[in-house]
Amino acid sequence: MAASGLSAAGPASAQEGGERRGGAAGDFDFYVLALSWSPGFCSVGGGDDKGRDQCRSGSKLGFVVHGLWPQYERGFPSECSPAGRSPSRIAVEAAKGVFPDEGLARYEWRKHGVCSGQSPTDYFSSVRAARDKVVIPPGLKEPAADQTWTAIDLERAFVAANPGLRVDMMSVACRNETLQEVRICFSKDLRQFQACREIDRRGCRAREIKVPAVR
Repeated sequence: MAASGLSAAGPASAQEGGERRGGAAGDFDFYVLALSWSPGFCSVGGGDDKGRDQCRSGSKLGFVVHGLWPQYERGFPSECSPAGRSPSRIAVEAAKGVFPDEGLARYEWRKHGVCSGQSPTDYFSSVRAARDKVVIPPGLKEPAADQTWTAIDLERAFVAANPGLRVDMMSVACRNETLQEVRICFSKDLRQFQACREIDRRGCRAREIKVPAVR
């Protein structure tokens, strides 16, 4: 973990238990919805083959879905067994407007979605449902100017906008003191937010976090 906070690479950076490959599909404790802050993600080296559209010049994207990750209380499963089938064209169409890029949607299914125990279509529907339950705070919808926040103030802004959410049910991820993601924990049935001590505890440690404007 960088001195300034968590990387945005995935849930491994948010869990001491680390990655456990090849677990049983459907065997997990809760979900983490990772919402990537596109201007921050792209400013510190994002936009590889999984997310090129997200970082395209003039995309004007703010928060977008990075992933919906099945989690254990300690650690997280990935590439679970039995291996899930590749998403059909219909399933990928269902992911449009949820993920910023088809390549990212396919990658997230292979690494994390199969661990949900759902079909690709149902998993992408779950991702959409989780995303739609989260209200983005007004000051972070499409800021026209760069901002500086603290991690706790970012969390409090989300708590104020989302009844039932608490600061111990989420974390902020940063890199180079720049906002990368907001990670929000949900119960396995996605009906409510859920406390997640390790996710919360492993959040960004930077004193101040730069939040680049949407461009």
